[in-house]
Amino acid sequence: MSQKVLLSSKEMAIMLQRLACQLVENHADFSETVLIGIQPRGTFLANRIQKILLEKYAIQNLKLGFLDITFFRDDFKHSVKPLEANKTQIDFLVENKKVVFIDDVLYTGRSINAALTAIQSFGRPKSVELLTLIDRRFSRHLPIQPDYKGKQVDAINNEKVKVSWVETQGEDAVFII
Repeated sequence: MSQKVLLSSKEMAIMLQRLACQLVENHADFSETVLIGIQPRGTFLANRIQKILLEKYAIQNLKLGFLDITFFRDDFKHSVKPLEANKTQIDFLVENKKVVFIDDVLYTGRSINAALTAIQSFGRPKSVELLTLIDRRFSRHLPIQPDYKGKQVDAINNEKVKVSWVETQGEDAVFII
């Protein structure tokens, strides 16, 4: 299986800084904004964005949660292998807050659709935005677009985009396989 590097570690670091900066431009002090990482792969990106916002921009009282969407997906009953749910960790209300969903790759849009349904259990957001590291723009099944994107990728249907994080794979990089 051959793979091509789409983003190196250095390019990812620059991209994460840019995405955090865009959030600061649009949300200022984050008093009305919460960040929600989509389990499982959006959690690494959400943690990185939070770290940048805290360390570089000194954002106070930044709320970060993680949302499991396993049983909210429209295709979960069609899975041949047993589903493994992750843990939702949201210890705040989203009622009348600006919610920023964070996920690593936007592909068909089904994960974000499930997240929109799942978040209703925590209140009704004032608005919802989407931040994604990779936007596979020609693969959408649903009309969902990111508000903040690191890179757009045009991948053929058989190709996969793989995001590696130093925390789990030992390196930061994005590959097309």
